[in-house]
Order: sequence, then C-alpha cells, then structure tokens
Amino acid sequence: MNLKNKKIAIMATDGFEKSELFEPYNKLKEKGATVEIISNKNGEIKSWDDGNWGESISVDKKLEDANEADYNGLLLPGGVINPDILRRDDKALAFVHSFFESSKPVAAICHAPWLLISAKVILNRTVTSFKSIKQDVMNAGANWVDKEVVVDNGLVTSRNPNDLPAFIAKFSEKINEGKHKNQVANA
Repeated sequence: MNLKNKKIAIMATDGFEKSELFEPYNKLKEKGATVEIISNKNGEIKSWDDGNWGESISVDKKLEDANEADYNGLLLPGGVINPDILRRDDKALAFVHSFFESSKPVAAICHAPWLLISAKVILNRTVTSFKSIKQDVMNAGANWVDKEVVVDNGLVTSRNPNDLPAFIAKFSEKINEGKHKNQVANA
C-alpha cells in the first residue's frame, strides 16, 4: 500500500512502548509516508522496552508547534507511562481532539485509549485496548471488544504489540481512504 504524499503524526513522550512506536514509524515510512514525532518536549524521547528504558527517538515538533491541518492522520503508541503523562497535558488532548473534529484517521494501541478517554472522543465508539484498561474504556461509554484490531469509522485500535501487523495495515488503509465523515468528536 502506497502512502506517498501522506503525512502522519505520531504523538508520544518518554515511556512509550518501543515496538508500538518504532514498528509503525518504520513501516509507514517504508510505504512512502512522511512521519513526524510530536511530543510535549524537545530533543529526544525514550522508549520503555521489556521493563527498562530503551531506545530513544528524536522529536520533530513540540505539541504547541504542531497543527492537525498538516497531517493526514494521527498514531498514538501505548505503554503505560507515555499515555498517562500525555492524558494530563491539555495541548496533547486538544491535538487528539482536533483530528476527530477534522474527521481524520486516528490509531491507538495498548494503553493509548486513555488519551481518547481524556480527549472525550471515545463515547459510543467500538474499540479495543490493553486488557487492564478495559473497564476504563467501558466507563467512558465505549463498547470494548477483545479483537486484534477494531475499526470504528476512522478510529483504529489494537490491544498490544502482537497486534501491530494488523494495526498498521488497517491504519494505512484508513489513511489512504482519507477523511471519514463519521469520525467525529463527541464532546
């Protein structure tokens, strides 16, 4: 699948699950997309890899310098630390919300649906996530299902790193389809 002329934002901070950022980052670039790392800080952000700090990646833009209008879609990697930090950042939540307001594809894996909850875009959506936040997702008004990848209009969710091939494939498909009229912010 060719993603040439497509630009993807990956929003993350320290503590992102290594495979959930690097694997999509590399695969999307292989498909021809321009991929930028958006963060709440400049410089580099560190991954979390099997219980320890892992490989770092350079940040392309700070949140206050990033604009949803410049991107065709947004990818949110998980890990526990990364989304827990970002869900307390109003700029991060506004960035997530803006993609739903513009009906653009968003992909969230593992614990990243915490960001969807805090950005108030998960109500009445069918999603999956890492099993430990299932109750959080349901308490936020979403329909949680235990599947490798779940697509609800332009929203793509998966459970864990084992789901990455299906997650990346579906997100790529949604990016190629463009805007999804039913991909809306519910609050």
